[in-house]
Amino acid sequence: MTNVMKAVQLHAFGGPENLVYEDAPRPTVGEDEVLVKVHAAGLNPPDLYLRDGYRALPPKWRPGSIFPLILGTDISGVVAEVGANISAFRPGDEVYSMVRFPEAMMSGSGAYADYVSVPASQVAFKPKSITHTQAAAAPMSILTAWQFLVESVNDAPNPFQSFQHTPVSLQGKTVLVNGASGGVGHLAVQIAKWKGAHVIAVASTRHEKFLYHLGADEFIDYTHTAAERVVKNIDLVVEAAGGPNMARFLDCLKQGGALFLVNPLGFNGQREALLRNITVSSTQVRSSGAQLIEAGHLLEKGVIHVSVDSIFPLAKASEAHMRAEAGSTQGKIVLTNC
Repeated sequence: MTNVMKAVQLHAFGGPENLVYEDAPRPTVGEDEVLVKVHAAGLNPPDLYLRDGYRALPPKWRPGSIFPLILGTDISGVVAEVGANISAFRPGDEVYSMVRFPEAMMSGSGAYADYVSVPASQVAFKPKSITHTQAAAAPMSILTAWQFLVESVNDAPNPFQSFQHTPVSLQGKTVLVNGASGGVGHLAVQIAKWKGAHVIAVASTRHEKFLYHLGADEFIDYTHTAAERVVKNIDLVVEAAGGPNMARFLDCLKQGGALFLVNPLGFNGQREALLRNITVSSTQVRSSGAQLIEAGHLLEKGVIHVSVDSIFPLAKASEAHMRAEAGSTQGKIVLTNC
């Protein structure tokens, strides 16, 4: 194995054209890590934010300019090497992971490459019934939905609020998912349904059949109908789309209900929520091999499915980012490397 690999590197913050497919040093494997030969890498919003230098954040929170960076967190591939302390994995194992998130959020986790080193605690065996492309589409989105709706990760500070996020019981409850066709949204629909909820999916016209196929009980086309005008007294809203007017979903909720914000930046309805006794909560998704194992069982059995919007070769990462910025995706965008 040589010390050089191909990777998509970023030498300056900016647009998709700044992503360069070129030679890069192959990472070494630490004692508690596995080195993975990447077959596919999933594209996620933080990839776009980092590429652009997180310009939406206040300047003091933005990343420094230590270049080159290799973007990407979500991978599926084959173990190439294992560290000295690793016995759970061995070369040849098919695995998937969300790599070093959020700890490498500002520096790049290295997934857009031939190889990436990963802490073994963040790795899980790839579900056998799905492809590397499907597996690479899953980690960040499925862990986000899982940590919001099933099991939070409470061993680290929550950067968005003073209290830890706590999932709520969904059995027999009514849940609205806004941004239901996207990466997190389409998995939140399925997980809420699996947990026994009546699910209302909100997306644009072309996603209606797709979301009913995933198990949504009702569909609202936001291009024609504002959900907050027609949905009242429900238990939970999962706001997976973000944006400047998220407080409007408070009108959908009953007293004692909950509004979960996947991206809470820009929410300004805290006072109104307090007056209505509505819990507003968010959390930072975190890498977890253990949770990927649990979610992987559902993927393996076909209880939940991950949808792939489009596939690009790794060398065309800039085109994949342009597709992501165009919006209205149906599931995830994936880069393939084989």
